[in-house]
Amino acid sequence: MTFAGQAAWITGASSGIGAALARALAGQGARLILSGRNVAALEAVAADCGGKALVLPFETTDHAAIGPATEQAVAWSGGIDLLVNNAGISQRSLAVDTAMSVYDRIIAVDLLAPIALTQAVLPHMVARGSGRIAMISSIAGKVGVPMRTAYCAAKFGIAGYADALRAEVDHLGLNVHNIYPGSVRTQVSRNALTADGSARGVSDTAIDNGIDPDVAVAQMLAAMLNDEREIIVAEGAEKAMGEARRTPDALLDQIGGFMKAGYAQRMNEGAQ
Repeated sequence: MTFAGQAAWITGASSGIGAALARALAGQGARLILSGRNVAALEAVAADCGGKALVLPFETTDHAAIGPATEQAVAWSGGIDLLVNNAGISQRSLAVDTAMSVYDRIIAVDLLAPIALTQAVLPHMVARGSGRIAMISSIAGKVGVPMRTAYCAAKFGIAGYADALRAEVDHLGLNVHNIYPGSVRTQVSRNALTADGSARGVSDTAIDNGIDPDVAVAQMLAAMLNDEREIIVAEGAEKAMGEARRTPDALLDQIGGFMKAGYAQRMNEGAQ
C-alpha cells in the first residue's frame, strides 16, 4: 500500500519533518498541498517534489485564514485524503524563568492551530467517509521533560484531542494518528523559544545525533498505512520512554466502541 494518487496536506512543510514527508509522499505518487510561512522555502520543497504541489502559505495561528485556505485546498485536490499537522515550535527554558507570553505562543502554535485546521478539514472528510488526520506530537507529548513545560502541555493536549476525535470518527471511516517522534535531525532546537520568547539559536547534541528525517518519515508513513493509532518514532532511551507510556490498543478499542454503542445519542437525549 502507498499514498499514490492521494492528496496530502502538510503544515510546517518548508523544512525538517514536513519537507521530508513531502518528498516521501511525492515519491509514492501523492499530490501535495504544502503550507507554512516561508513561501520561497515551500516553493523549493515543491520543486524537490517534482512541482506536483499546491503551495498554500498561511499563518497557522490566523484562524480567520484557515477557512479560505481549506476551501482552496479542497477545490484544488477534490478532497483531502491525509492531513498532517506538523507545524510547531519547541521550548528550552525552566518554568520558573519563563514568561507567560511563551506559554501563550506555544499553546497557540502547537495546540490551538492544529485543532483549528483539523476542525476546518473534518467536515469534508466526514462527508466523504474517508481520510486520515496525523498529529506530529513528540515523546515530550508522552513524558514530561524538563525545560519544555509549555511544549509538553501543548503536545499532551493535542494527543488528548486526537484520541477523543478518533473515538468519534473511527466508525465513520476516518483514521486519526498520534505520532511521537524522539530526537530527529532538524532545526527544532535552534528555533525553540527561550524564557523571554527569543529563539534559542543553538542545537542540542541529541538532535544533531538524532534520526535522519527521511528515515523517520518512512517509519511514520508505513505505520499510517498499517492503520496504527499511536506511532512512536524514536531510539534508545526516548523509545523506551515512549513505549512505557503507550496507550494499550485494548483501551483505544474500548473508548472507540462507545460511539458504536450509541454513546453520543444517549448523551444528547440526556441533555434534552
